[in-house]
Amino acid sequence: MKSADRPAADPIVAALARVRVRIDAACARSGRDPNGVRLVAVSKTKPASDIVRAADAGQTIFGENRVQEALIKKAEVDRVVDWHLIGALQRNKSRHAVGAFALLHGIGDEKLLAEIDRRAEAAGIRQAVLLQVRLGDEASKSGVDPAGLPALVDTAAGMPNIDLRGLMTIPPPVERADQARPWFRRLRRLRDVETGRTGIALSELSMGMTGDFEVAVEEGATLVRVGTAIFGARN
Repeated sequence: MKSADRPAADPIVAALARVRVRIDAACARSGRDPNGVRLVAVSKTKPASDIVRAADAGQTIFGENRVQEALIKKAEVDRVVDWHLIGALQRNKSRHAVGAFALLHGIGDEKLLAEIDRRAEAAGIRQAVLLQVRLGDEASKSGVDPAGLPALVDTAAGMPNIDLRGLMTIPPPVERADQARPWFRRLRRLRDVETGRTGIALSELSMGMTGDFEVAVEEGATLVRVGTAIFGARN
């Protein structure tokens, strides 16, 4: 078959492969096992057909920002995948989110935790969550300040229907990926401090996006949230 007659390679499949190679290289540089880093393909604004293409290429975790958009896609994607809510969750949407997502990344206050706990109890489940830590002085970002993290960890740990898995952050904007390193390092240290203080295995660190995920991996990320590098610019 002539090259001109061959079907074009699926750009999503090719992009996924490139991202995985970059993750593996970052693990090699930092002496980490690649199996300790999971890729969350951020599919917000993208159609269900794109998710199916990525799933057929072996991608198993997809991240959505909005509850309603994710629920529509869940009904359309007939593949066995995990769905993560990576955006801020409003309390009035928690009844739809609890049980629908394998992991809620952006939980940052006690009232929201209490609502999730209540909804999870009613559903007869334990809902896995990450606590979002606001590391920069950005009023627009949700999350708990580092000084308030111990109290929030204690609150989450005391709720029987909350499965506290770890921490999440979105660093302030930077010009170069390496400039995000101190923020990722700080989140890892906060996790280590809280693990030592409480004895709770906060095994997950959700940090790093398209522009800086390799640095995040080098600093200990276990979940990287990558959208543009896989699916292209948002619709």
